Amino acid sequence: MSIQEGIEVATFAGGCFWCTEAVFLELEGVNSVISGYIGGKTIDPTYKEICGGETGHAEAIEISFDSGKISFGELLEIFFATHDPTTINRQGNDVGTQYRSEIFYHNEEQKKTAEDYIALMTAEDTFGKRIVTKISPASKFYEAEDYHQNYYNDNKSQGYCSYIITPKIEKLKKVYKDKLKK
Repeated sequence: MSIQEGIEVATFAGGCFWCTEAVFLELEGVNSVISGYIGGKTIDPTYKEICGGETGHAEAIEISFDSGKISFGELLEIFFATHDPTTINRQGNDVGTQYRSEIFYHNEEQKKTAEDYIALMTAEDTFGKRIVTKISPASKFYEAEDYHQNYYNDNKSQGYCSYIITPKIEKLKKVYKDKLKK
């Protein structure tokens, strides 16, 4: 994949990819967000296989962003503010290894930034519990099925969206209004 000057990729797993995708699509400097699967052993996994928990993959998002408008560190800040990094293989009622908290770095700078960010939050006891977010090298990212892409924006009235995702978006708009697309 040819990357333009200043355009970088970040890959995060923070529970249901519908939730994480919806959050990052709102941010100025984010060009695209793709929902998919990463970190497992199954080649070309399907959603049904992922739900079984045997693939080793996490539901994740791949973010293309303009580092001149938003930094990897700012993306990390929002990642940690919009999911629970203290629960192993769980986000709310979503339970299983596919819902783990993990940062998949694309270069040594991203790795160091993620390590430093977690170290700082640990030292400050930000969450009052141990942070369990893993930091791993990015492996092959498999794009999820079409119906998972832009899921929240296409299904806002669906129960899961209105009860789980909408409050995250409202928090984002309140706390990070200076980082949102105009």
